[in-house]
Amino acid sequence: MSQTIESILHETRLFPPGAEFAAKARVSGMAAYDALVARAQADHSGFWTDMARENLSWRVAPTIGLNDSNAPFFKWFEDGKINVSYNCLDRHLTTQPDKLALIFEADDGTVTTATYRQLYHRVCAFANALKAQGIEAGDRVLIYMPMSIEAVVSMQACARVGAIHSVVFAGFSAKSIHERVVDAGARMIITADGQYRGGREIPLKKAVDEALAMGSCDCIEKVIVYRRTGNEVAWDPARDLWWHEAVAGLPQDCPPTWVGGEHPLFILYTSGSTGKPKGVQHSTAGYLLGAVMSMQWVFDIKPDDVFWCTADVGWVTGHSYVAYGPLAMGATEVIFEGIPTFPDAGRFWRVIEKHRVSIFYTAPTAIRSLIKIGPDEPAKHDLSCLRLLGTVGEPINPEAWMWYHNVVGQGRCPIVDTWWQTETGAHMIAPLPGAIPTKPGSCTLPLPGIDAAIVDETGTEVERGKGGFLVIRKPWPSMLRTLWGDPDRFKRSYYPDDFQGRYYLAGDGANRDLDGYFWIMGRIDDVMNVAGHRLGSTEIESALVANPLVAEAAVVSRPDDVTGEAVCAFVVLKCPRPASHADAKKLADDLREWVAKEIGAIAKPKDFRFGDNLPKTRSGKIMRRLLRSIAKGEVITQDITTLENPAILEQLNEAAY
Repeated sequence: MSQTIESILHETRLFPPGAEFAAKARVSGMAAYDALVARAQADHSGFWTDMARENLSWRVAPTIGLNDSNAPFFKWFEDGKINVSYNCLDRHLTTQPDKLALIFEADDGTVTTATYRQLYHRVCAFANALKAQGIEAGDRVLIYMPMSIEAVVSMQACARVGAIHSVVFAGFSAKSIHERVVDAGARMIITADGQYRGGREIPLKKAVDEALAMGSCDCIEKVIVYRRTGNEVAWDPARDLWWHEAVAGLPQDCPPTWVGGEHPLFILYTSGSTGKPKGVQHSTAGYLLGAVMSMQWVFDIKPDDVFWCTADVGWVTGHSYVAYGPLAMGATEVIFEGIPTFPDAGRFWRVIEKHRVSIFYTAPTAIRSLIKIGPDEPAKHDLSCLRLLGTVGEPINPEAWMWYHNVVGQGRCPIVDTWWQTETGAHMIAPLPGAIPTKPGSCTLPLPGIDAAIVDETGTEVERGKGGFLVIRKPWPSMLRTLWGDPDRFKRSYYPDDFQGRYYLAGDGANRDLDGYFWIMGRIDDVMNVAGHRLGSTEIESALVANPLVAEAAVVSRPDDVTGEAVCAFVVLKCPRPASHADAKKLADDLREWVAKEIGAIAKPKDFRFGDNLPKTRSGKIMRRLLRSIAKGEVITQDITTLENPAILEQLNEAAY
């Protein structure tokens, strides 16, 4: 008999869309959602082709939808001619040239803005600078930039000339830059002298210089440097060029380079991978369509909305929902350089109030860090402008969902809990807020045209209420096309022989409840086999965070002689850490009983470790591989340069209870 992952969390609260919200929504009511789903099921390729023709601006409209003749290397809209920058900028110039496109709030609170006309001219000038340096369609350009209007300009300019950009998060090390330059064969790097974060200046040009000094980077011909901090940097006059000098005197108009629908738009390397970097390659037309349709369906974007996605452009969220999706929809959006707790814990709420943000999209990690501080900060600010909330990056536990709903959304804003990946390009499973009732902790139902299922290890769909592997059974336009330079690894990673190469394997464990709602249970490698029971880490974490003393929790496994694997919990408390061994042991015992009461004795953590924080990257992602090493008692040898708080590792290593 095949094994399935056991679902041990039971959530029954249901929140239907408010009548007023539903009445004005782009997709209003379940009948409208069901009609879209039925239309996609009746003609999968035709549905997406219709969406592409209706929602994107083409030089030559496509006549071919899906080409699956070389599966799993699927192609969409390959005979169309399109340009992403044209779709984000030019097509708005005749209808709303003076509408605000970007509102940039810097780390120190300074605000600068750009209208669609101004952004168009800045992108065109920089696109001309790229062309003046010899950059052509198909060339790779690495971008290592702080969050800024210039980061978006650099991405849009690459798209305008048909260059393939690869953005590297500006918290990554020189070694990470070097690996990506070599793998992509980049001709140019766009960077800045430095950036500001939480009141601190962080050098960027220095990391680029160190990367290029590592060797094997002869492909790099030019480094364009944006002056952000004004501090002195090392300079190679034969290679380095200031941004402002590169654009000086160049025309502020630049005709778009029309490319085929399958032309690569960008390569984005997945973080946390071992060995050779894994460069996820996305197409032009299909990727943009995913961003545009999810802006409409999931965010219900309207002309008067102010949209704020807090993600950095170094991640796929910052690609789809900062650099491309909102601009393609002609929206006004906030770009944010800072962190949620600087200069104080009211920063998010102050930004929302100041700029009258109506759609707010952030990570559960950020929400939980603000829960720890308490509800007083949001209460100090006028958040009545909000109409929709979203979460991204990891499953949100039910209690954090309820805090977000009650404290931030004041009980009136729908929450769109979005499941998707770097590889999927856009939302895959998420509520359409005017149609689908939500459940705290569930990403609810697949978007129209997305055929998601939960299967066992033979590829057979499991019955409702059982857990298994999350797969997508039909190709979709915004999916990755391959891994850059490594098609064999692409097939092994995403279309493995275990499933006869039929389904896209997401790498997540999930459960589908009796109502058909999807619940993400964590990565497959976060699934624990405890005494023959396969348990998802997310459900245990949700149970722990439901305890009134717990602010945040991360659960991993370690080998155990008796049970095969044992559950290890890393916990951040809302109160100070226990001062004595005895107090810590009692608290650990109390939390074990709490978990047993919430979901069953089998899920009780064997080890507890208490810390003031969890090891996170600067983007807020928990580094679970480090927690696994601590749980196993291993010496940490992995790269920790991307950690926001490396000192926390020593604290978590102190003792297990």
